[in-house]
Amino acid sequence: MTSTFVFAAGANGVSAAPPELVLRGYRGVGVPQPEQQFRLSYQAPQDLGAFATEPSALAGVTVAGQVATTVDVVGRAAELGPVVLVGSSIGGALVTLVAEEVPELVSALVYDAAFCCVELPTPEDYLATPEAATSRVGAMLGFIAADPAVIGAMRFNWRSSSAEALTAARAALCADATDGEFYALLNAMAPDDIIGRGATDSRGTPERWGRVPRFYVRHLQDHLVPLALQDRMIAEADARTPGNKFEVHDIDTSHFPNAAGMAQFVEVLDKVGQSLS
Repeated sequence: MTSTFVFAAGANGVSAAPPELVLRGYRGVGVPQPEQQFRLSYQAPQDLGAFATEPSALAGVTVAGQVATTVDVVGRAAELGPVVLVGSSIGGALVTLVAEEVPELVSALVYDAAFCCVELPTPEDYLATPEAATSRVGAMLGFIAADPAVIGAMRFNWRSSSAEALTAARAALCADATDGEFYALLNAMAPDDIIGRGATDSRGTPERWGRVPRFYVRHLQDHLVPLALQDRMIAEADARTPGNKFEVHDIDTSHFPNAAGMAQFVEVLDKVGQSLS
């Protein structure tokens, strides 16, 4: 049967199926945040005063709600055949929670340079470890555009023209990308995100999450989730469920893959799909 790849929401709603994967005969669907956050004040010329104070439609939306939304998509996809649930970056924490809730609906999990919380409860805890010492996640702070307590969400101005912020973000996210790839990435990101994603306990149990076959795609040039941190999470997960270890694949790219890295990623996903045929 044809597999459906369900791509869980990463940071700021980034979630989509690579077109090449669909052209290879698979179904693919992204699960974005409950609502995208585009508004007139975010357009050019920007009204940064309004942008900093306008309430977010994500106010009150929780990680549990995001899990429920993803579970719903997984359930619909499972009616058609095997489901491969993919989480990139912080989306890895989300797919663990989904697999913990409905392990019987997920045929495989793919962690793409993603957080897989095992010994420590949250992504933020892992970012405080020695293995994350070289992470450039702090570069994202240059894009914060509002007080979360005022608007009810995390808000970022990805359309900022700050040379300092853009240079830092490019080094952190996609140092090997072209200018066009970098700006396309920023334009694909929604400005708002749910509060507390990095601080939510995202561990699964061996009996539920731990029984789902899983794959880890290491990004060898990652400056956001350093390779040492990726390896730590892989090792912890394997130790927790020694009878169901990660199948590990490497792609030679940054946190967000460039065109060549995306081609390598699709090859890995194709192998996962073939394993379920």
